[in-house]
Amino acid sequence: MYIILAIIVLIALYAVFTYNGLVRARQVTEEAWSGIDVQLKRRADLIPNLIETVKGYAAHERQTLEEVVELRNKAQAVPSGDVAARGQVEGLLSQALGRVIALAEAYPDLKANANFIELQRSLEGIEDEIQMSRRYYNGAARDLNVKVESFPSNLIAGQFGFSKRAFFEITNEADRAVPSVKF
Repeated sequence: MYIILAIIVLIALYAVFTYNGLVRARQVTEEAWSGIDVQLKRRADLIPNLIETVKGYAAHERQTLEEVVELRNKAQAVPSGDVAARGQVEGLLSQALGRVIALAEAYPDLKANANFIELQRSLEGIEDEIQMSRRYYNGAARDLNVKVESFPSNLIAGQFGFSKRAFFEITNEADRAVPSVKF
């Protein structure tokens, strides 16, 4: 009788510890996603200033500038919890921002503009923060996903509605390709 009671207590303790571990992993994942969201918001807030600065020098590059604004609006319209869609739109936005920064090569006056240089530095810093936040989120999502899928914690996860999280990753295969360097 005591052995059965001890087994029941051990199973109950295991269930409690497993549940608490899943809750902790879910909270860390949500906090990590919040970090990405903050950095993406900072970048989105910087884009109008960057576009206005470039507009004055590169008026005939209107299509590139409009594309950046359109992608920024699309990125802000994606629901916060849709990691895959947000990753896809943000990847496209990063590419478009790269093209805006590349415009500076064609416009020496723009390249020398102090405001543009400061915006470019801010954008580079934010991009670095986004990369660090992405790595942190993906690590937290990985840890949660392992707990949700591993036996026997998957039994507790299934009972209480814990689910896997999508990774925030590059969806464009061209971004993954090794660049060719020619001299």
